[in-house]
Amino acid sequence: MQTVRNLDVLRTSVAALREDGASIGLVPTMGALHEGHLTLVRRAREVCDHVVASIFVNPTQFGPNEDLDAYPRTFDADAALLDAEGCALLWAPDVATMYPDRFATSISVSGVSEGLCGASRPGHFDGVATVVAKLFNQVRPTQAFFGEKDYQQLAVIRTMARDLDLTHPNPDAIIGVPTVREADRLAMSSRNRYLSPADREAAATLPRAMREAIARIEDGQEVAPTLAMLEDELLGAGFGEVDYVVLADAGSLAPLDALSNGAARLLVAARIGGTRLIDNMAIAR
Repeated sequence: MQTVRNLDVLRTSVAALREDGASIGLVPTMGALHEGHLTLVRRAREVCDHVVASIFVNPTQFGPNEDLDAYPRTFDADAALLDAEGCALLWAPDVATMYPDRFATSISVSGVSEGLCGASRPGHFDGVATVVAKLFNQVRPTQAFFGEKDYQQLAVIRTMARDLDLTHPNPDAIIGVPTVREADRLAMSSRNRYLSPADREAAATLPRAMREAIARIEDGQEVAPTLAMLEDELLGAGFGEVDYVVLADAGSLAPLDALSNGAARLLVAARIGGTRLIDNMAIAR
C-alpha cells in the first residue's frame, strides 16, 4: 500500500491506478479504524479494481465544545489494517493541505442537513460536505463508500453529490453499507472507546430498545407514545440525555407521525457518560 501526503503525488498515483480504465473505490475515514471501516474497504474491493482510503480528522466538522483534540488518532495501526485489507493507496493529508491559507469556501446542503444531528451540531454537516467534496475532487473515484450508521451524513453526501454532479455520469456512485454491530448489537463507533465499562454495558440498551420500538410501530401502535417510551427506557437505563428519537422518511429525513407508503427510518442520538451515541434502523412497511 502506498501512503501519500502530497496532493500532486496523490493525483499522479491515482492516475496510474486508473490506467486501462480501472475503477477506483474511495473510503473516506477520520481514522481510529474498527471493523465497520474495514467492512467498507472490503465492499469497495468487491466492486472496484482499486481502493483508496483517506484518513483525515476534519476540524471543520467539530463544534467549539466537541472532541476534536481528544478524537483518537491511531495512524500507524490504521495504516497496517488498511494494508492488510488490500487497500492500494492511503491518502493522509494534513490540515494545511486540505485548508490552505485564505481557504474561504463552505458547502451547505439544506433540507436533509437540518434537524436531527444538524440541530444539535450547527455547522457540522457543512464541514462534512466541504471535506467530502474536496476528497471527491482530489481522488475522482468511480464509487465512494459510507456506512449507514451515520445515516444523516450519508443523506447529505448523496444530495450534495447529486446537486453538484460530483459523481457524473454515475448518479448511484455513493454506496451505503449496512451498519456493523458488536455482539450485543451496539453500532460500532470510534467513540465507543470513550465509554466506561458500566456505560458500555448500559449502552446496549440503545439497539435493543430501538428494535422493540420498531416492532411496536410495525405492529400498528401509535408512533408518538412508542417513541416516548423508547426515550424513557434510555433515560432509565443510564443515558443522561436524549438528543432526539425520530421516525423519519428514509429519503428526505422529514419526521413522520405514522408509517406511510415510502421507506422509513428510526433515528436516535443519546448521551451516556459524556459520550454521544447515534444509531438508526430501517422500518418495514
